[in-house]
Amino acid sequence: MKLGVGPGDHLPLLSLGKKEPIFSLSVESSRNRPKFSRFRSHTDIIAINAVLFCVSLIILSVTPEEIMGVCKFLGFLWVVVMLSIQPYPAFGSSRLTSDVGAVMNPPPLGICASAVTKYGYKCQEIDVTTEDGYILSIQRIPEGRGGGGGGGGRRKRQPVLLQHGVLVDGMTWLLNSPEQSLALILADHGYDVWIANTRGTSFSRRHVSLDPDKPEFWNWTWDEIAARDLPAVIAYIFQQTSQKIHYVGHSLGTLIALASFSEGKQIDKVKSAALLSPIAYLSHMTTALGVVAAKVFVGEITIVFGLAEFYPKGEEVSRFLKGLCADPKVDCYDLMSAITGKNCCLNGSTVDAFLRSEPQSTSTKNMVHLAQTVRDGILAKYDYGNPVFNLEHYGVPRPPIYNISNIPKDFPLFMSYGGQDALSDPKDVATLLDDLKWHDEGKLSVQYIKDYAHADFIMGVTAKDVIYDKIISFFTRNQ
Repeated sequence: MKLGVGPGDHLPLLSLGKKEPIFSLSVESSRNRPKFSRFRSHTDIIAINAVLFCVSLIILSVTPEEIMGVCKFLGFLWVVVMLSIQPYPAFGSSRLTSDVGAVMNPPPLGICASAVTKYGYKCQEIDVTTEDGYILSIQRIPEGRGGGGGGGGRRKRQPVLLQHGVLVDGMTWLLNSPEQSLALILADHGYDVWIANTRGTSFSRRHVSLDPDKPEFWNWTWDEIAARDLPAVIAYIFQQTSQKIHYVGHSLGTLIALASFSEGKQIDKVKSAALLSPIAYLSHMTTALGVVAAKVFVGEITIVFGLAEFYPKGEEVSRFLKGLCADPKVDCYDLMSAITGKNCCLNGSTVDAFLRSEPQSTSTKNMVHLAQTVRDGILAKYDYGNPVFNLEHYGVPRPPIYNISNIPKDFPLFMSYGGQDALSDPKDVATLLDDLKWHDEGKLSVQYIKDYAHADFIMGVTAKDVIYDKIISFFTRNQ
């Protein structure tokens, strides 16, 4: 059974709200893909074909609303192509390279050196290889500052794994001072802290055989993060400590945990889970930029541009975002709020530190998968856009659904969500909680914070008092 998208695979391009796409895009190898300077030289042909396609919809008796939606999309696509002032090279990575192939924006110091040891904590840089060959960087903070933090004597320190969200990496747990950063707070409270970095981020851009500058490296979605990255990291920690772990996830870090737990995976090695800004359903997402991106099928557009890597700081994605920001509903002057909602409790130095290391790369295919979750209102595996292609990958015509209600009812869960969160909207969290309504009494703890938005949970200067102390109490109850 073939997983992922590679040469010869197809992706849905336009579906008009129907189950099958009207037409699909065949993904070719970057070696065979023409440069976009050639594509741009035929913009007249693109425009003519767009008009002819709209006319064909009328002939096929498609409703006026659907015709308008498609034609707006095609018009938007044409505008974005026209924004491409410089010719596009045919490549899989959007990072700039020199003539000799060296990356011009290499990653900085490791996370330990840049954000942990300078405060007096021990920190280890560790590589973990997944079943499909990705080499993941993880960090271990085995004890508190100066060797403190309790857990002395012969008592083993309880391991805790921190899993970041999409378009960021493990640095997000370390952006504030030691007194305000969850990773260091946990270490000072006697925990053995482990920080994950998913495939494609700065310190996990490695593979046993694949080149991150080639499309094949980026042939995955959060399905693979849940099925390959998460098990590899948890298994390594379990092997090293001989203990079940406590888990903390934020945003996409909650999604992959819920997906994995719903299939009965990792539960035997996880003691409890704290989920911050839980993401499972995205139907009520209010982030203006996210809504516009999902409506225009963000992933499919960037795949048209030949981008297997979705690198927000790259020129190609920047041009694409420029097109999205032209929408009057999107205020890109305050890009953080446009994506996360109005955060209440960030300070300027934390935001500056965030922007020095984030946002990070992910795969374009992953962005497509997230867009499908927004559009379809269900939590399912990646949809290849056609029953035939889904049959090839899954053995069924529709992508299998992750059934959250299958999570063991006695598994301890802590969920914290905010009233201002534009990504993890309270209505969507309510849908998630409904899936867990039969959870055992006392095994599901829920916290609602009226003023918090998406980034406050990991960078808020008040998060220690508002959330982190409660997480530690939750862990203590479930030792």
